[in-house]
Amino acid sequence: MNNVLKNKFLRFGAPFILLIIGGSFGLREFAQIRYDYRKVQLISPEELRKQGIEMKPRGSVTIETEYQKLLEQVNLEHYENKRIPRPPGYED
Repeated sequence: MNNVLKNKFLRFGAPFILLIIGGSFGLREFAQIRYDYRKVQLISPEELRKQGIEMKPRGSVTIETEYQKLLEQVNLEHYENKRIPRPPGYED
């Protein structure tokens, strides 16, 4: 028994290897809990309609149509650049 306790691999190497291998399995189990108990629930279109939210069909909204709506609201022809006052200590 005394000879086994003097063996450096059995004193230091074996516990280190067990810690590394056991730690990887333990870490995997703890990380899996995050995905098992995630509280994300998908809402069906029927539930959205019950709440008063109407979904647009896919492809009906594009960047170009939204840009045209924005151009109707903003007049870019008569744009005037206005400077704001500088903070104290930042004089020209």
